[in-house]
Amino acid sequence: MNNFTFCIPTDIRFGKGQIACLAAELEKYGKRILMVYGGGSIKKSGLYDEVYSVLKDFEIEELPGIEPNPKLSSVEKGATLCRKKNIDMILAVGGGSVIDVSKHISCAACYDGPAWDLMMDRSKVKKALPVAVVLTISATGSEMNSGAVITNEDTKEKLEINTPLLYPVISVCDPSYLYTLPPKQTAAGAVDTLSHVMEQYFQPNDEAYITDALSEAVMKTVIRYAKKAMDEPENYEARSNLMWASTVALNHLLTVGKGGAWSVHPIEHVVSAYYDLTHAVGLSILTPTWMKYVLSDVTEKRIAGFAREVFGVKEADDRKAAEKGIEKVEGFLHSLGMPSTFSEVGIDDSMFDTMASEAIRTSGLSERAYVHLNKDDVKKIFMMCK
Repeated sequence: MNNFTFCIPTDIRFGKGQIACLAAELEKYGKRILMVYGGGSIKKSGLYDEVYSVLKDFEIEELPGIEPNPKLSSVEKGATLCRKKNIDMILAVGGGSVIDVSKHISCAACYDGPAWDLMMDRSKVKKALPVAVVLTISATGSEMNSGAVITNEDTKEKLEINTPLLYPVISVCDPSYLYTLPPKQTAAGAVDTLSHVMEQYFQPNDEAYITDALSEAVMKTVIRYAKKAMDEPENYEARSNLMWASTVALNHLLTVGKGGAWSVHPIEHVVSAYYDLTHAVGLSILTPTWMKYVLSDVTEKRIAGFAREVFGVKEADDRKAAEKGIEKVEGFLHSLGMPSTFSEVGIDDSMFDTMASEAIRTSGLSERAYVHLNKDDVKKIFMMCK
């Protein structure tokens, strides 16, 4: 195992009714709150009114309408609002996009220059407003990590900012808030969670046995409960297991002792930056294809181990087991109703060359990924996805 540092300062309050703690916890930071949220779903579900009831003694400003692929323009709008209204802290009520925007707003509001500067050079993040979360979608794990992914609409860049100052101070994770999620969003969240774990599982260091065993347990949890949550939206055990799986999947627990660049995510980030594609849809298309592309005499043992431990494949031959494992991944994604080709989502090959270049430029794919990829490799993966 590699050396590692592991410190997560986020206070997690998991389970039904945990929102009741919010007033006592938030008043530690002040009374002026910027509440950030997406569309109208929190109003339809009643969560919007519940937040206002719990925080009746606070001054609340609102930033609604956060996009599924959060934009720099939303960050800039929020940062301006924070300065104008002298905001003390930010409350993100939503999923990963809402939380990510809130994180970037929290540091942009404390910075004198353009907000995008902080994405290009995270060392410029010297201060950030506290961020609290009421989670409504289990997917990104942003409720318990220090990262945020934002898209610059002008430059078509989708990049991550990551600094310890961006850990949420508290996250309320009530699985019952997921009951009203449409099946499509439940599926997308499960795919994102699974992909996060796979990115950490398939890294250069294969000797962190305990970390890999934890990863396998989380992946099996997603596979066990994703379809059940889609079919039985108010199944508390399915929702609670998926919610905690998504948190654990990206709170850094599953990467300790390993390390290395991710593979599929940086490729997908470029695709969704250019086409505003739902993140999990891109992951569903790219993940099995990436696995097929990197399968070789060097990687077959690792992929075979994944197939056996996660999907119960019994094949003794490593190459055959690996191939069956990839088929199992494809079958799972298909069972959730996810697309498998770019043509299904209206993407042609006109931008493949440009996107392949961007994927290499903005990532560690060519030097630190599980299998090093160059521009031609990425373009070939795109072509395989047509």
